[in-house]
Amino acid sequence: MSGYFEESKSVEVVNGRMGTDVPERLATVMRALVAHLHAFVKDVELTEEEWGKAIEFLTSTGQICSGERQEFILLSDVLGVSMLVDAIQNRKPKGATPSTVFGPFHVEGAPERPMGFDISLDGKGERCLFEGRILDIDGTPIEGAVIDVWSDNAEGFYDVQQPDIQPKWNNRGVFKTGPDGRYWFYGIKPVSYPIPDDGPVGQMLGHIGRHPFRPAHTHFRVVAEGYKPLITHTFVAGDPYLEGDTVFGVKGDLIVDFVQEDEGERTGEWTARFDFVLV
Repeated sequence: MSGYFEESKSVEVVNGRMGTDVPERLATVMRALVAHLHAFVKDVELTEEEWGKAIEFLTSTGQICSGERQEFILLSDVLGVSMLVDAIQNRKPKGATPSTVFGPFHVEGAPERPMGFDISLDGKGERCLFEGRILDIDGTPIEGAVIDVWSDNAEGFYDVQQPDIQPKWNNRGVFKTGPDGRYWFYGIKPVSYPIPDDGPVGQMLGHIGRHPFRPAHTHFRVVAEGYKPLITHTFVAGDPYLEGDTVFGVKGDLIVDFVQEDEGERTGEWTARFDFVLV
């Protein structure tokens, strides 16, 4: 479409400038983006000052990003976009383990450990045994499933947030199942923690009256040949932030009863049992 820009036909004019050889999916996404963005601006009658503030916010969000920190992921998470994309792309049959947000603290290359290894390298926190099985939708154990696990430490920080304090790979590890599909390893009972709120996203949450906390959880990525990869968490039952998770990541089927042992050599320690069901 040719023509000069006018408020009444802003979407048509902007989308009319798109080339004819643009890949179909890219053209679809960009046309919709322009349409929704222009509709938003018209709906709230955005002022020049407000748009300037938005540009400042996005600029500062990019400037605080680094190899260890991804502020745009946090922004996507707290706006519920990460969970919405996840929900759309990971619709599953009944009985399959739900997925949830990947989060900004995963690190590739964690060492593979033998079953029964203790991934808490700093020795802090309440010791917990994580155990269960990796199954298919029919309940058959999956051999050779690779389980990548990571969590915060007893103070609520991931190792990459405290590289000079925590040992490298603290509360991280990779495990591979045998013929019985079973996994078991030691770590700590995770604790709730705030997402990094010293940057633009934290300031935004403060302005709109929201807290930055996530309920206690442990991250899992489970991959097996022939199955769709699973990215999920297990959450500690009874955590006060379950219904107010700042990134909207909690699903009822992922809440786990952490049981404190009251007899034997593991008295006082915790056990979290959970079976992961892949599609």
